Amino acid sequence: MKELPMSGACRAGSRMTTKPARKGLSPAEWLLGLAALALWFLVYRNLRDAASWLTSRIPGLEPGTRLFSAVEFFLYDTPKVLLLLTLVVFGVGVVRSFFTPERTRALLAGRRESVGNVLAACLGIVTPFCSCSAVPLFIGFVTAGVPLGVTFSFLVSAPMVNEIAVVLLYGLLGWKVAALYMVTGLGVAVLSGWVIGRLGMERHVEDWVRSIRAGEGPAEEEKTLRQRVVYGLRAVRDILGRVWIYVVAGIAVGAGIHGYVPEGVMAGIMGRDAWWSVPAAVLVGVPMYSNAAGIVPVVEALLGKGAALGTVLAFMMSVIALSLPEAVILRKVLKPRLIAVFLGVVAAGILLVGELFNLVL
Repeated sequence: MKELPMSGACRAGSRMTTKPARKGLSPAEWLLGLAALALWFLVYRNLRDAASWLTSRIPGLEPGTRLFSAVEFFLYDTPKVLLLLTLVVFGVGVVRSFFTPERTRALLAGRRESVGNVLAACLGIVTPFCSCSAVPLFIGFVTAGVPLGVTFSFLVSAPMVNEIAVVLLYGLLGWKVAALYMVTGLGVAVLSGWVIGRLGMERHVEDWVRSIRAGEGPAEEEKTLRQRVVYGLRAVRDILGRVWIYVVAGIAVGAGIHGYVPEGVMAGIMGRDAWWSVPAAVLVGVPMYSNAAGIVPVVEALLGKGAALGTVLAFMMSVIALSLPEAVILRKVLKPRLIAVFLGVVAAGILLVGELFNLVL
């Protein structure tokens, strides 16, 4: 029987099935990426001069006035923070492409509790989860056999010690403050999870959560380099799309503090000499709801006005790590007593960090 000739569409489909997918980046894409990186560094290096020049060109602003100082602060910090976020969120987004919820559960399940607390806190830095993800993550961890204390170490670390907080602190306040924040934040996460694990409060998890048993998930397909780069670019789009308004609002507040709040006032309220400053900072911070992108510029302004480092870091940690919306979400899977213990233990750890920093530094 005579074969029918293949149509153009069929021939194209045949060629498409035999052509291997490209795993790497083309030379043109590498050059484009390097050019974008060079442009980033060029713009970043000249931001301060550009902000000063632009502020001096605004009609009605006199150099040396409080308004001039506030506007210059805003025009400098806004693009600086956004540039830092763009670069770091892309890099961490590529790293995060290796950590899916299933892989994170597998890494934590079956670990000894002490090792698990440390590993969970470290994973919280690089995994793409925040307090809004608490319910599905908590269910997944509990049903996978992850100890309760290990789960809480992760839930504290993920929102508090994230790449946004660390990088913004590095860019605005230097590597020493960023390193101190990361180390103490991890310490709070590890210690909080360990304490909760020692209290034996598994019975205060809602019964319907404990009755679920996790099954084997589908096998994951390994991502190519191109897919990981695309993942990083999407992370920039998604995260910046969510936090840019907090960046602008936080910097606006910071600019107002920088320009108009007298040094003596802030030093009196949040200085190291006021014994009540750290507890007050934690009490004020816990009911607030913000993220690192919005609170770090405020931290910069507070420190510039004479506030003590320990007090400011305690305020920042309480705002980022503990929030009323998180407590409401967790109520779906935890009984009130365990939620109260969780909030109390983490707040106590933050309070200890603040007091220690004010005492030593």
